[in-house]
Amino acid sequence: MTNFILIFVFLFLGIVFQNIKGFPVSIYKLLNKIVIYICLPALALYYIPKIKWSNELLFPIGVAWIGFVVSYLLFSFLGAKFGWSKKLIGCLILTAGLGNTSFLGFPIIEALYGEEGLKTAILVDQPGSFVVLSTLGILVATLYSSGNPNGFQIAKKILLFPPFITFLIACLMNVFNVDFHEYLQLLFQKLGSGVTPLALLSVGLQLRFERKSQHWKFLGLGLLYKLILTPALIYVLYVLILQQHSKVIQVAIMESAMAPMITACILASTHGLKPRLSSMMIGFGIPLSFITLLFWYFVVQYV
Repeated sequence: MTNFILIFVFLFLGIVFQNIKGFPVSIYKLLNKIVIYICLPALALYYIPKIKWSNELLFPIGVAWIGFVVSYLLFSFLGAKFGWSKKLIGCLILTAGLGNTSFLGFPIIEALYGEEGLKTAILVDQPGSFVVLSTLGILVATLYSSGNPNGFQIAKKILLFPPFITFLIACLMNVFNVDFHEYLQLLFQKLGSGVTPLALLSVGLQLRFERKSQHWKFLGLGLLYKLILTPALIYVLYVLILQQHSKVIQVAIMESAMAPMITACILASTHGLKPRLSSMMIGFGIPLSFITLLFWYFVVQYV
């Protein structure tokens, strides 16, 4: 319950600060960088070396990859059929294809399932959402923007992305069954704990509600896919077809139902892929996700 209260407190604080005259709202950019370059890598270095790998872990890892690939196929098909612009297609692929599995996912999953649930959420986010964003996300953003894609530059962006490097280091440590000294582990744990307050404050600072917009139809379509169709797809595939029933699967489905990823929306915006629609996907997706997450939470109780 405390974690849920903190979620709304920091969201509310962000909204309040956003409306204080003279407050540097753009500070959310710094908060995002702290979360992406310090907090998330710290979590990866703390948790991933300790993970005991099994075939079941492929299910949470696969959530983001499945969601993004289907998003690409769906919006590419619809875009070609209805003559949408490349920028609109690219925006929807990115913003609807990736979920907020860390900024919102971590605190919500920890509140519902405790530290064991958080370990599964790390798998959904790090080798899942995080790696998809760092590879396929950058690829889509570059291909669908107005610039000419350069294979070398895309590869450079991916391979030199600091959080991606720390993820690879953590994976190698897991493979060779080594871990950091306990003092470093404590440091990583403390740094990682900053994800919840900093990320939710950042979310609150970025919430926008544009009533007059030409993007309502595309907003509805994007959120329908992200909040309803993606978790439904994961549920059907994992539970009904593959007959998987465990807490790990419950967490995987809940993570698949998270609101659009802030970082993906920022990536779309910085590449000129419908910045206003990207902002709306965050602004409307996050509040709506609290309602749809409640629905999915009751659904997964029967998994």
